[in-house]
Amino acid sequence: MTAENLAVLEFKLADEAATHALGAALAARLRPGDLILLEGDLGAGKTALARALIQAHLAAHGLAEDVPSPTFTLVQTYESPALLIAHVDLYRIEDPSELRELGLAETVDEGVVIVEWPERAAREIRRLSRDCLDISLALMPEGMRRARLEGRGSWAARLEGLTI
Repeated sequence: MTAENLAVLEFKLADEAATHALGAALAARLRPGDLILLEGDLGAGKTALARALIQAHLAAHGLAEDVPSPTFTLVQTYESPALLIAHVDLYRIEDPSELRELGLAETVDEGVVIVEWPERAAREIRRLSRDCLDISLALMPEGMRRARLEGRGSWAARLEGLTI
C-alpha cells in the first residue's frame, strides 16, 4: 500500500476515560461500509473500546443500550437511524469458514462491522471492506494502554486530525 492509502496514529490511553474518548472520536467518523479490526492480548481493552464506540454512536442519535461482549453470541447488533453496527468476537471460532454463517458481508454493505480477534480469520475478514481501520491495543506499565490505529481506504483521510 502506498503512503497515501495508509494513515497511522498512536495514542497512550491513561485510563478508561481515555478509552471512552477514543471511542467517541471514532464514532463520529463512522460510515456505512466500515470495517474496524481490534487486536491485542486478553485484557488489552478491545471490548471496552468497542463498547465506547458503539455507545457514543448510539448516544449521538438519542439512543442508549447495554453493550455486552459478544464472546458467547459471536455477534451483537445495534441499530441507529444512521447505521447498523455489528460487534463481532471471533475468539471462539474454530474454523474461518464459520464466518459465512454470521452474515457479515451483508452487514458491512449497509453498516459497520467491528471485529475483536480478527486474526482468527484474517484473510476472510479483510475481504469484507477496503475501508478498514486496524486498531492494535497493547498493555503498558501502570495500567496504561497504547492504541495504534492504521487507516486504509477512506479511513486514511478520516484519521487526519483525530485527537482525544
